[in-house]
Amino acid sequence: MRGVSINYAIVQTGGKQYRVSPGQRVSVEKLDAEEGELIELDQVLMITNDDDIAVGRPTIEGAKVIAEVEKQGKDKKIVVFKYKSKVRYRRKRGHRQPITELLVREIVPA
Repeated sequence: MRGVSINYAIVQTGGKQYRVSPGQRVSVEKLDAEEGELIELDQVLMITNDDDIAVGRPTIEGAKVIAEVEKQGKDKKIVVFKYKSKVRYRRKRGHRQPITELLVREIVPA
């Protein structure tokens, strides 16, 4: 697959899987990296181009996605509301998950 334009790849990070393509921005679970730093996501599960698909078992050896850390921040707030009828029990709490926003630079096939 060398020298071929890559359409997209499926990568795993933070226990979740993401479909990424070059130039795309993606929000993932918080990664330990500074803003502006380049990181490598090496758990690539699948790579596809115009005419063929490479699927890993479970990952593709040697394949990686190079991305730049654009921002460290927090996701939107989710409200956790517990309620029991007829007993006047109500508990309202909020939570904001820490996230890292990445800009995908390139997908390197194996």
